[in-house]
Amino acid sequence: MVIQKLEQLQSLFQEMKQALIAYSGGIDSTLVAKIAYDVLGDRALAVTAVSPSLLPEDLEDARTQAVEIGIRHQEISTHEMENPNYTSNPVNRCYFCKSELHDTLKPLAVQWKYPYIVDGVNADDLRDYRPGIQAAIERGVRSPLAEVGVSKAEVRELSKLLGLSRWNKPAQPCLSSRFPYGEEITVIKLQRVGRAEVYLRRLGWQNLRVRSEKDTARIELPPDQIKEFVLTIDLSQLVKIFQEFGFVYVTLDLEGYRSGKLNQVLTPEALGQS
Repeated sequence: MVIQKLEQLQSLFQEMKQALIAYSGGIDSTLVAKIAYDVLGDRALAVTAVSPSLLPEDLEDARTQAVEIGIRHQEISTHEMENPNYTSNPVNRCYFCKSELHDTLKPLAVQWKYPYIVDGVNADDLRDYRPGIQAAIERGVRSPLAEVGVSKAEVRELSKLLGLSRWNKPAQPCLSSRFPYGEEITVIKLQRVGRAEVYLRRLGWQNLRVRSEKDTARIELPPDQIKEFVLTIDLSQLVKIFQEFGFVYVTLDLEGYRSGKLNQVLTPEALGQS
């Protein structure tokens, strides 16, 4: 099944002839970049948006993977933090983020003569609340993985099949997703969350989130890792470090991490579906 989907993806890029990939360095856009490069060679270009919501470590990882693939790679700056519609953190915050991204990419694609901009949206993303997808659709962006029906699990399967070294990389959405809707996002808050997550990853905890609500950090880990975390980590040292980052309180979410958890508070009324 995945081989058939891979062939369909390859055919899509053959038809495009040239493509600019909105490339974050996450597993989805990395797979798209890999297939685009394998089909198009130098007629494929990966472009990474750099802003305070992207961890410097994730930017470096994107650079490393681009070199591994062989694809040409450019970096651009986006300025969503200058838009109060974004920083006020409404439920459709991601719409304004992706609007900024694609409004920046589109004139570059025209200037560099790329007829198509593609992203890494996969078929599973279409089943979650992702307002950024609408912003991309409005601007004519294509999502090859979603078009072919590639799920997140199949993204990893294809990535492993194609020899990508980070095929099992944990999902890493932008740092703004760490804040409850309605809490203002600032550069200082983004940096605080980013430093906390990097600290925990360097201790060996890879698949995690540090949610931030005002002065409180809430650590989310896979449920099966919570007991080991409590028994093995130096909790007093952890609190001390997090307080140095700027948090006052440090908590552990006993339910554990799961994708899309931020959206569990959304009601039909909040989504404008009443």
